[in-house]
Amino acid sequence: MSIIIRRATECDIEKIKDLLSQVLDVHHKGRPDLFKANCRKYTDSELDKIIKNDTTPIFVAESDGNVLGYCFCIIKEVKNDNILTDCKSLYIDDLCVDKNCRGKKVGSSLYAYVKDYAKEIGCYNLTLNVWECNPTAKHFYEKLGLIPQKTVMEFLL
Repeated sequence: MSIIIRRATECDIEKIKDLLSQVLDVHHKGRPDLFKANCRKYTDSELDKIIKNDTTPIFVAESDGNVLGYCFCIIKEVKNDNILTDCKSLYIDDLCVDKNCRGKKVGSSLYAYVKDYAKEIGCYNLTLNVWECNPTAKHFYEKLGLIPQKTVMEFLL
């Protein structure tokens, strides 16, 4: 399968919405106390704004004209902070591969592309969060060489 990675356009919104639902389903099943069922992370107008904003690029992986996955990114910059050094970072807000295409290098291709993009635009690092209720994703990111930067802990009351 030949995979092409490119910046998302408005034409990709319907497939992106389907993939967002797949991610929500995984999170809802893992943490129904935190994630609602049958809803969306972004409205159509929010997706349109995100796609058009250069500080929040979305990249899609496609093959034969079909979108197989996406990667939502946020470019963050720290400047003149009291304690933190100046730093430009690319945060992966969401990475999803269609459940029917997993295991075919779509996710690793998306990640490699985004990592190269981050280097190209002068980022110091690439970060993301992964939920403990999603061990498959955690294992995937570990295989790609990501290591913990910090840990968020909770106590349920």
